[in-house]
Amino acid sequence: MTDHPHSLERRVLIRATPETVFGFFTDSARFALWWGTGSTIDGRPGGRLRIVYPGGVVASGEVVEMRPVTRVVFTYGYEDPAKPIPPGGSLVTVTLEARTDGTLVTLRHDVGSAEIRDQHVQGWRYQMAVFAVAASRVQNAALGAVVDRYLGAWNEADAAARLAALDVVTDGVSFRDAYGCTVGREELAAHIAAVRHFMPGMSLARRGDVREVQGAALVEWTATGPGGEPRGEGTNSFELAPDGRLASVVGFWKS
Repeated sequence: MTDHPHSLERRVLIRATPETVFGFFTDSARFALWWGTGSTIDGRPGGRLRIVYPGGVVASGEVVEMRPVTRVVFTYGYEDPAKPIPPGGSLVTVTLEARTDGTLVTLRHDVGSAEIRDQHVQGWRYQMAVFAVAASRVQNAALGAVVDRYLGAWNEADAAARLAALDVVTDGVSFRDAYGCTVGREELAAHIAAVRHFMPGMSLARRGDVREVQGAALVEWTATGPGGEPRGEGTNSFELAPDGRLASVVGFWKS
């Protein structure tokens, strides 16, 4: 392997646990979610990796180091001899650091010249965004059910059952809308009880699919009365905790 005196570095906070993020280097199916269909990785020192970009460009390399769940090192180069980096001609180091709001991923790409470094800045900016989106979606694969359980808590008349349904929010969840501003699961449960008192028989239901990107989600909902009559509609914006629970909720009522 040749000398690599120049490097570029990217840092991205991914809204997923380190275990989920690290899994993208040990499972070829997840690896392909990041890079493209047909990409594979043998997640062990000495294992081969192959990246098939959507445009048909192919890169390959070898895993140099795997340290669960904190560090991955691999070589990287293109199979096309016209490209600036040959197979094994550069080194990529990825470190993972657990944070309260996700996993801080730092990627360093060591290359042979400043020109090659600069050519890869935008590519890594894009690929790290794709990585963040893919990891968040894997982490939050059950988000639809999580949101439905949260909305179901608003429909629950029994206080104990209501609090139990709020197991999908964090202990310190923040909630804001036109009629409430709370912090914490129990205060949110009390606010829901008050809403039910002033709007007896109201029922919330999700309308359409959940839209999620990098740990943020949008959900459309409808509110109906005890006889099914329309009572309102709106949109909730969610921020997700690394484990997939709801960390904050902002509600927008449609006027």
